Amino acid sequence: MRPNPASEFLVVSNLSKSYGSNSVLDRVSLAVMPGEVHAIMGENGAGKSTLIKCISGVVVPNGGQILVGGVALKFGSVQASEDLGIAAIHQESTAFGQLSAVENVFVGNETRKYGLLDRRKMRQETIKLLDELGETFDVDMPVNELTLAQRQMVGIARAVSRNARLIIMDEPTASLSARESDALFRMVNILQSNGAAILYISHRLDEIFKLSSRVTVLRDGHVVSTKPTSELTRQELIQMMVGRELMADEVREHKVDNAHFLLEVTNLTKRNVFTDININVAPGEIVGVAGLVGAGRSEVAAAIFGVDDYDSGSVLVSGRAIPQSSVRAAIRAGVALVPEDRQHQGLVLDQSVSTNLMLPKIAAKPLWSLRSKRNERNLTRELIENLTVKTAGSEIEAKTLSGGNQQKLVVGKWIAMDPRVLILDEPTRGVDVGAKAEIYRKIRELAEQGMATLLISSDMPEVLALSDRIYVMRQGRIAGELSSSESTEEKILAMALPLENEVVN
Repeated sequence: MRPNPASEFLVVSNLSKSYGSNSVLDRVSLAVMPGEVHAIMGENGAGKSTLIKCISGVVVPNGGQILVGGVALKFGSVQASEDLGIAAIHQESTAFGQLSAVENVFVGNETRKYGLLDRRKMRQETIKLLDELGETFDVDMPVNELTLAQRQMVGIARAVSRNARLIIMDEPTASLSARESDALFRMVNILQSNGAAILYISHRLDEIFKLSSRVTVLRDGHVVSTKPTSELTRQELIQMMVGRELMADEVREHKVDNAHFLLEVTNLTKRNVFTDININVAPGEIVGVAGLVGAGRSEVAAAIFGVDDYDSGSVLVSGRAIPQSSVRAAIRAGVALVPEDRQHQGLVLDQSVSTNLMLPKIAAKPLWSLRSKRNERNLTRELIENLTVKTAGSEIEAKTLSGGNQQKLVVGKWIAMDPRVLILDEPTRGVDVGAKAEIYRKIRELAEQGMATLLISSDMPEVLALSDRIYVMRQGRIAGELSSSESTEEKILAMALPLENEVVN
């Protein structure tokens, strides 16, 4: 069906984009109605992010046309897109780190009174917007001191504050807790009822079926199909995305030798952050850590790996204590950490794929030792193949890869170190269903080889599917421990939700 510019708010016609000989978008066409939640689905590298960057003015396409409210969009201008009523919430935070939440929400759209900035009104409006999203943090704090989830909420508040007619949401819940996601869904429903069009990108299929009325599927830069969501099953949608059937999740039977733990965390405490954390992981065991965003899970991981210090307690690997605040000591002991924030903590985006994959091995070598370029090239090629990283070559910059393929690099560079203890903090954030299945298989494969894995994830089906045991954190403490046989989403959530008047000691 041909788009009708008179009824659709957004009409994309034959949009194409190439980087050299690499075609990213090939004659992509779609249309979005006012008040519609239109989902864009596809594997990492399918062209989703490039498409929304063209619409939001970040990227200049090679050909095609975009009409917004019947007006042709000027390519390559974020301001032109915003002037036509488009607001984008990108997967990776684009916040100005040194500015406050208030300043980020109103940057370029400041409220004035008598020609002067009306800081009081902007502050009140920011608090109101964040309250509607279920957030109550200090809006005067620099954004780079907020959590990844809080930064995402600031970006959402900024888009909503502009009364946009088309809001693009790229993996908006990737770093949000279930509570925060529910608040976002309510906001989407309000925006939709007010006539705003929503272009929604997510790898979480439950969200697609819950929110969207139509789905456009991209594969290798082409539109596979646009269909009403109600006419699709979950399996049909997956097959449209990946062009093949995925293997069902494996059922892993694993007996733990409780007499021998590879990782032992005892009474780990950091004032006002976490208290008396006791976690053990045996060889070949996958132990999940569940909880709401802000429960202290990532902070515990950072302390174990030596990124952050702590006030008391101990971390032992194979019975030997690791000095705190020493990443080098943790690596030498055989500990690896895949961090939550891949762009700021996991990768050097301006460096090549090869350099990023080899960084931990290079850093671990003595300064006087010689590097074997041949061995590094062979290992890089092997990792790219094993993790099915979609890249035009090992020497291109990591920032040119899709978010999911960047995530594979973060996982791959630590696998290259052959660690004994692997800490995974949101390992599949922003990763498509195909890549997620591949990462799951790799995690299980490493466990079968004897690796001790600590899995931190806000994706409860992920925790339930992979974990032999699950610790649940609440307000900086371990609220309880569940075996895989007794674990359910309901039990985990009941443990994770804060008790009335509960505070971190």
